[in-house]
Amino acid sequence: MIKIYHNPRCSKSRQGLSILEASGKEFEIIKYLEEELTSKELLSIISKLGIKPMDLIRKNEAIWKSDYKGKTLSDQEIIEAMLKHPKLIERPIVINEDKATIGRPTDNIIKIL
Repeated sequence: MIKIYHNPRCSKSRQGLSILEASGKEFEIIKYLEEELTSKELLSIISKLGIKPMDLIRKNEAIWKSDYKGKTLSDQEIIEAMLKHPKLIERPIVINEDKATIGRPTDNIIKIL
């Protein structure tokens, strides 16, 4: 089952959702700002993306700039920051079985469908 980690207030996330709707494939919408992610889920997402936790951070978010920017953080501390402040997680994230992508640019989504 395809999953999209979606923030309805984000234009790129809405564009990603539109791509999935147009594909005609079944998918699940996870509104990660409302449905708390577990550490296990977040680690699985990062693993499927094949990136470091820092690469999933939205570095222009106010909370990142005020609380974390310029600090030396371990991967675990970065994960904890994303769990505490899910707004820090880059979006949208689309997972199709063992493939995953961050939908920026949204063409990335088409590549894994």
